[in-house]
This record gives sequence, C-alpha cells and structure tokens, in this order.
Amino acid sequence: QVQLLESGGGLVQAGGSLRLSCARSAGTFSAYIIDWFRQAPGKEREFVGTIGTYADSVKGRFTISRDNAKNTVYLQMDSLKPEDTAIYYCAARFSWAAAGNKDNYRYWGQGTQVTVSS
Repeated sequence: QVQLLESGGGLVQAGGSLRLSCARSAGTFSAYIIDWFRQAPGKEREFVGTIGTYADSVKGRFTISRDNAKNTVYLQMDSLKPEDTAIYYCAARFSWAAAGNKDNYRYWGQGTQVTVSS
C-alpha cells in the first residue's frame, strides 16, 4: 500500500507562485512515477503533467521535479491564473504505464486546494 500526501495549496493572487509537494509514505519510490492532476469545480479531473511533459494549459508556467532522498515530488506553479483554481492531486502509476490516463494510476493523494484570485 502506497500513501501519497499533498501539501502546499492555498490562496494566491494572479501572477503569483505556489509549490505543491507530494510525499510518498512507503514503498519503493523508483517503482512508481508520480504525476499531477487537477479538478476544477464542475469539470473533469485533468492531467497536469509528468516530469518533462505538461498539459498545454500549464506549459511554460508549471514545473514538476522530484527529490528521491525525500521521496517527494514537487509541482512548482508560476504565473498563476484564476483558471488554475482547482483541487490538485498527485497520483502514482507504474513506470511502464502511459501518463495521463487516469485508469493507469494505482494510488491517489487526497488533494490540496489551490485558489487563484484575480
């Protein structure tokens, strides 16, 4: 059983930055890839990105990185826009599974709220 815990969400003004963290509780970190999704009110959960690949809506503004020593993956969000307001989730898939397909993710975090005011 792998537990994922997100942190770092909050309220920020448009143009500001936040860094989300996703800490993994146990297990072999390298066996899984941890990616990020988000879900805005009334919308489907959408893929934000994996290391090196991002949704068009966040490309150039968001960066995903990992710290193996801390078993943590980060989502650095810069130049935030009101439309980035959502609950952000990290999720774990096997390294051989394709990124972006929600069905490929075995474990999910509980989510952290990000609100961007205009």
